[in-house]
Amino acid sequence: MIPPRRRLRRPPSAPWPRRRPLPDRVRRRLPLLLVGVAALTLGALAFSGIGDGMVYYRTPTELAGHDAGQTGRLRVGGLVLPHSVRAEGDALRFRLSDGVGTVEVLHRGEVPPVFREGQGAVAEGVLGPGGVFRSDRLMVKHSDEYRAAEPAR
Repeated sequence: MIPPRRRLRRPPSAPWPRRRPLPDRVRRRLPLLLVGVAALTLGALAFSGIGDGMVYYRTPTELAGHDAGQTGRLRVGGLVLPHSVRAEGDALRFRLSDGVGTVEVLHRGEVPPVFREGQGAVAEGVLGPGGVFRSDRLMVKHSDEYRAAEPAR
């Protein structure tokens, strides 16, 4: 005859083992370590956020050395040359200059209302054949100086 199975009893569990206190040198350096980790984390978050907001562009001189056959979107920036802006149907043709080189831009799309000759502009698009930059996005630099309106005389 086989004896019936007995349930094994577990001994009452012992209380959690007591942790040893941290050594003094570790306890003194812990706040410094936590502050350092927090600063690094905030710095990384701030730097990654700044990168998204920055606009990198090439100057017309740098664009002159760029291979026109190479595909990919670029940004080119400079000053809009006086007397170079003209409308061609639904497109706007103008020239950008950095003081050394110039590039012809053919822009199709929305033109900012503050766009005018003699001001800074950044065009985004592709470099087409003949060195004409074909743009579909135009950003203009405008003054960040705000003045009260002059009183009428």
